Amino acid sequence: MNLPGFPPMPDFPAGEVWLAGAGPGDPRLLTLLALHALATADDIVHDALVDPRVLGLKRADAELIPAGKRGGRPSPHQRDINEILIERARAGRRVLRLKGGDPFVFGRGWDEASALIAAGIRFRVIPGVTAGLAAAALAGIPATTRETNHAVVLAAGHRAEDDGSTAEDWAALAKLGQPIILYMPMTQLPEIVTALLQGGLAKETPAALLQSATTENERVMESTLGALVDDARRNEIGSPAILVIGAIVGLRRQLLSHLIGWR
Repeated sequence: MNLPGFPPMPDFPAGEVWLAGAGPGDPRLLTLLALHALATADDIVHDALVDPRVLGLKRADAELIPAGKRGGRPSPHQRDINEILIERARAGRRVLRLKGGDPFVFGRGWDEASALIAAGIRFRVIPGVTAGLAAAALAGIPATTRETNHAVVLAAGHRAEDDGSTAEDWAALAKLGQPIILYMPMTQLPEIVTALLQGGLAKETPAALLQSATTENERVMESTLGALVDDARRNEIGSPAILVIGAIVGLRRQLLSHLIGWR
């Protein structure tokens, strides 16, 4: 797939693995490079949250291999996913590892790249639109403004089992004084909120939960940090969700009157 006036798309040789991001959900947020990879790959090892319409862009004879990791549900181990990528590439296949969002933003792209290096397999990285920033922007929450913040923190709410994270880590984030965008926050939401409050954030700090962002099931719930857990329970907010905390949430009301919905 080459477009007039654009640089030519790279070749996808047999035996390579491409680590690509599919974006936050809406198929229209797919990048051109990811679209090219879908149209070229022999095997597509994909996450559970990748939209079926994105997967439908594959070659007719390409094989789909589910490898989604879903919190609280039976999921492939990372080492098993790594082995699939390596075995398929060694068999002379063009292997696309298609992830939600961006492969290097809480997507375990580093784990897979490291395994491919150890196996002597060449790979390419195709960035994607990361869910946290996209969900916030499309909901009318700017990640940064000159008036409110000079930085923004991206953090994983559902932490890896072996990373040794503690409540003190969340308290440390609270002390930074910058807005926080949390991916996968719902499993540990009460603990996270408690730690952030203990770290110094005020109960009145604006917060918003963005459920199923960029999809037909999208829901936006505005609240405050102190009321967040009760509001989320009452409104039955569940995964997948993005949590935004900080002054930037309060700017949403100023944008809504003229903001055109993404749909």
